Order: sequence, then C-alpha cells, then structure tokens
Amino acid sequence: MKKIKLCLLSVGILAFTACKKEKEDEVNSVDKMGSIETELSVEHIDNADILITKHRIWKDKQLFKEIIKKDTIPSLGDTLVGGEDNDDNDHIAKTKKDYQFFITVQ
Repeated sequence: MKKIKLCLLSVGILAFTACKKEKEDEVNSVDKMGSIETELSVEHIDNADILITKHRIWKDKQLFKEIIKKDTIPSLGDTLVGGEDNDDNDHIAKTKKDYQFFITVQ
C-alpha cells in the first residue's frame, strides 16, 4: 500500500511540475538589424476606446521609421473588479472592460 501511495505522490508531483509553461515566444530584445516591432494598446475614453497601433521598423541598428495609427472603436462597457488596499480591506471598483488581442503573423 505504501508503494502505491508513493507512486501516486510521485506522479502527482511530476504532473504538477509539467504544468508550468515557460514563455518560449517571449522577446526580451528586438533584432535591430532588420525587424518590425509592433505594439498594440487601448486607451479608454468616455463612451469609446482608442486602439493605438505602433510599428517601429529597424534596419542596420537604426530606427528607419515609426508608424502610429489611432482608431476609435466601441467600448465594451464597464465591469466590477475586486481588490484589496494596503490595509487589507476588500473593495469593489467599477472599471472599463478590456479587449483581448489575437495576432496572426504570416
């Protein structure tokens, strides 16, 4: 019986450690010899949101061009978010819903 418990414990530990994913595609720096760096963000305003797209084009370690485009998009509305302050008091605040980004690179 002890062998079965030990085996199950070992499998559980192995499964838990296998679940941790490393971000293989996370970039810490950009190859500035020849690349396009893209940044997407959303700014919330009163009744709408602004989608900001920035492209930085790098060639031979020089910033060749920066393109910034702003588009007005509909707001997703408000949502309630819970959190704690420095005194460990729980608070619920109303905030704007955020868009999710899905990017396809070809």
